[in-house]
Amino acid sequence: MPLLQVVLSQVLSWRCLCQVLFVVGTGLAAVVAAWTARLLVRHAWFMHRLSCFSKPPANSWILGHLGQMRSTEEGLLDVDELVQTYKHSCSWFLGPFYHLVRLFHPDYVKPLLMAPGTMTAHHFPSADFNLHPRLHLYPPNIPGHSLLLSNGEEWSRKRRLLTPAFHFDILKNYVAIFNTSTDTMHEKWRRLVAEGTTNIEMFDQVILMTLDSLLKCAFSYNSNCQQSTSEYVSAIVELSDLIIDRRQRILHHCDWIYWKTEQGKRFKKALSIVHRFTREVVQKRRALISQQGATETGSTIAPQRKKDFVDIILLSKDEDGQGLTDEEIQAEANTFMFAGHDTTASAICWTLYNLARHDHYQEKCRQEVMELMQGRDEHKVEEDLSSLPFTTMCIRESLRLHAPVQAVTRRYTQDMALPGGCTVPTGAICLVSIYGTHHNPDVWTNPHDFDPLRFDPTNKEGLASHAFIPFSSGPRNCIGQKFALAELRVVVALTLLRFRLSPGVNPELGGSVRGVRRLPQLVLRAEGGLWLQVEPLNQQEDT
Repeated sequence: MPLLQVVLSQVLSWRCLCQVLFVVGTGLAAVVAAWTARLLVRHAWFMHRLSCFSKPPANSWILGHLGQMRSTEEGLLDVDELVQTYKHSCSWFLGPFYHLVRLFHPDYVKPLLMAPGTMTAHHFPSADFNLHPRLHLYPPNIPGHSLLLSNGEEWSRKRRLLTPAFHFDILKNYVAIFNTSTDTMHEKWRRLVAEGTTNIEMFDQVILMTLDSLLKCAFSYNSNCQQSTSEYVSAIVELSDLIIDRRQRILHHCDWIYWKTEQGKRFKKALSIVHRFTREVVQKRRALISQQGATETGSTIAPQRKKDFVDIILLSKDEDGQGLTDEEIQAEANTFMFAGHDTTASAICWTLYNLARHDHYQEKCRQEVMELMQGRDEHKVEEDLSSLPFTTMCIRESLRLHAPVQAVTRRYTQDMALPGGCTVPTGAICLVSIYGTHHNPDVWTNPHDFDPLRFDPTNKEGLASHAFIPFSSGPRNCIGQKFALAELRVVVALTLLRFRLSPGVNPELGGSVRGVRRLPQLVLRAEGGLWLQVEPLNQQEDT
């Protein structure tokens, strides 16, 4: 009898367990079915709402255009084809998950970029890594986001607090730093030439130079990164490489998977180095400012030094007398470094490349710089770079032809009306194609040619206001664009003053003169690097 009871109890327990598992399984299946149904209904709704836009051929109704965006030269040629075919805009679907409108005409771009900043959203779900790759530089445990990722009133407040850091009078103080960092880079070039190396890869050189400048401007920190290794600079470079690697691995877009991979562990380690550095700088600087304030209220006055980026945003206050927290300042400083070094480096490299390919424009710019520098210290470019009109035209044309950032994304908190009766529904992603707008043949004559005269004041009268948007436009434009342009002018002017440039050859191609293939990653680069031949203009100095 006891044996029978034991057997029956086991049978009943297994039966109960099976019943529990059945109920749980049924519940999970119902949740998945409901989620799938909701996803498909949402997809059908967006398909209907975006039917006013032309739709390029898709893989299928459910997959859409998944896999058709390529970060290669061919991907840019695909954009050219889209612009030729659809003229101003088209819809685009990445599976049933992301619903985009791609725009590449000034008339369609303008109402979106000029919308009030408080109704424009930059932040996307973390899974949308391919559309917003820098998102994971700011972990969710840090309160608030940087200006780049903030929305609504938070964005508006931060924009007001950060604007003083980019005032023209502040930028004038940075020109001397740009000169010094450029001098260091040019000394490296002279040493390479003296050793017999005249074929130089530009991105490796210029990125270190822009990082050198940014560290001095942001933190008053002399890293000497152009001459020796720096843990902080190495971490920034590694993070950029890991972000690019992550974009190319679809499974790594999932945080749960990525943080368990070797690349994810390296990312966390490099990120901790960057955050530790900025945290220590901000904390020490706040303590120093407090100490100086106490000193100045006493009998002695502390000697004043030029304020850097961290100083200015530490001292900024809103209407209620409140400033940014240490965590918010760290996020802004990290954004300044990450968003500033590679974009500016890309603009410098492509400008030098375009001048190397067009010797007559290069010589005209050089003569303009030499006239400006006549009677001055030839090793120092001052802030009056507006006196270089033709050089500025060449820089602008290079920014049009090879914009560092190929597109910007936006979401809006309400429906957005566009020309032709089209409407972008709330929640859809607007992909504003800077590349497409800059290469639209309906906007620019011979858009793939390098022609600085496009920006001659006499030729700009009929140009649409949003035909040229290398720094985006409107309330949420690039807050650091004046900083970038000032550094760009200094580096280009000093380089033309000291070196003659001509197209180089990628050594990996074995002397082949194959054309440069563009590589749109976080910023526009070149496959295998961007190689130029450099020839010092004053040979006597270098011998």
